[in-house]
Amino acid sequence: MGHTAAFWIGFHLLILLLWVIDLCFVNRKQQIVDFKKACIMSGFWIFVALLFNLFIYFQMGPDSALQFFTGYLIEKSLSVDNLFLFLLTFSQLQIPAAYQYKVLFWGILGALVFRISLILAGVAMIEQFHWMFYIFGAFLIVSGLAFLLQRFKSWNFSAEFLFKKLGNIITVANDDQGGNFFVRHRGKWKATALFLALLKIECEDIIMALDSIPAVFAVTTDPFLIYTSNVFAILGLRSLYFVLVNSLKKLRYFKMGLAAILIFVGFKMLTREMMSISLPVSLGIIVAILGVTIAASLRPKKV
Repeated sequence: MGHTAAFWIGFHLLILLLWVIDLCFVNRKQQIVDFKKACIMSGFWIFVALLFNLFIYFQMGPDSALQFFTGYLIEKSLSVDNLFLFLLTFSQLQIPAAYQYKVLFWGILGALVFRISLILAGVAMIEQFHWMFYIFGAFLIVSGLAFLLQRFKSWNFSAEFLFKKLGNIITVANDDQGGNFFVRHRGKWKATALFLALLKIECEDIIMALDSIPAVFAVTTDPFLIYTSNVFAILGLRSLYFVLVNSLKKLRYFKMGLAAILIFVGFKMLTREMMSISLPVSLGIIVAILGVTIAASLRPKKV
């Protein structure tokens, strides 16, 4: 990929600018994000991602643009599953709605740091050990079957285990003290429930990223395209949470759709030497799976 350094620097400057605008102007005051504002913000992040996709089309060609868009769609759909965990976390720790946006903001910032490390490590392994494609493919199929067999709780258990291990070394205050992550009590710093929620969200993202990032390797091994599609997918996750917070439980078949996507992508990786499934066909299959599962979820139940 030409102009690699310029693309990386330019992309991070763009993200930094958007992040500052979000932090300083869009949600400067801690408040409940209403449905209308969440829809506007979610639409804005999708629009920016599509504009960036257009930039890739003219700068890197149509193949790279299609790889970015397919990777973005995979990451976006798999990241929605994180929203179920976010909702559970906020409910368990009784985080007020006014502070949830702050937790998601810093939680996703931490997720970006972890994901770039995971992406670079994954690309390096694939370049050196091509058989890693088959390991990733088998892992995705197993993950998809776990979803279908309603074993999703086992993945959440992994996040809970990691969270509890880290939580054992942290002193926790009795209240949130006005939305702060840490408070000083009797000369000692203590974490609040907000920080525990942030810590749990980070643990959940680490576990879920083990599925979503390998899935994009079936589309492209270009670290720039993998990373940028990941970033745009999870940057819009905060606002999407507030759009779907009241309807997540209605998407009763959505996890089945995610399972089907994981199994399909895993199958594609395992059979890459025997048969070639083109990127447009892969994109069509993924869109069809999402469309069917969402339509089935929104269909009224028969009495």
